[in-house]
Amino acid sequence: MLRSETLFGKREPNSTTPNAPLNASTPGTQPGGMSSAVKPAPTPTGMGPGGASGAAPAPAAPAPASSEGGSKLIVGPKIKLTGGQITDCDTLVVEGTVEATMEAREIQIAEQGSFSGSAEIDVAHVRGTFDGNLTARQKLVIYSTGKVIGTVRYGKIVIEEGGELAGDTQVGSDGARSGLSVAKAAV
Repeated sequence: MLRSETLFGKREPNSTTPNAPLNASTPGTQPGGMSSAVKPAPTPTGMGPGGASGAAPAPAAPAPASSEGGSKLIVGPKIKLTGGQITDCDTLVVEGTVEATMEAREIQIAEQGSFSGSAEIDVAHVRGTFDGNLTARQKLVIYSTGKVIGTVRYGKIVIEEGGELAGDTQVGSDGARSGLSVAKAAV
């Protein structure tokens, strides 16, 4: 078991070299024959132990992947998510089945995906099936394999050949009446 002093980069008391790193005795072991599980952190300037230059700095840890869409929820194939509300989600990707109420920035329904319920979003990409109340404030895209059924409100709409739209449809939502003539001209 490692002693707590080694976890914080301190030297063992029996170390003979004043500025020797923890694993200076044998590669893979620390003084006293212990296996080295923790390596000392590089100094902020990238210099070696004791401030000596010439030692290569340790590679930087990879930065966390930043996605453009912020928070993303993926409901994978063969997964069924039912009930409740989906909140604080920027992008919902549906590859399985979702039965819920949601408000998000974007929804992407894959070919095998199905969403039932109510959704109020900015942009919708439908390759699978949407059944319920859909408000796409900015844009609704129905691909050739997509099917949207129910009450649908949208700012702009794109339907590929083969895509289906059935039910009560209306251009614009109640709060977006000013852009109706522009949306009609774009369709």
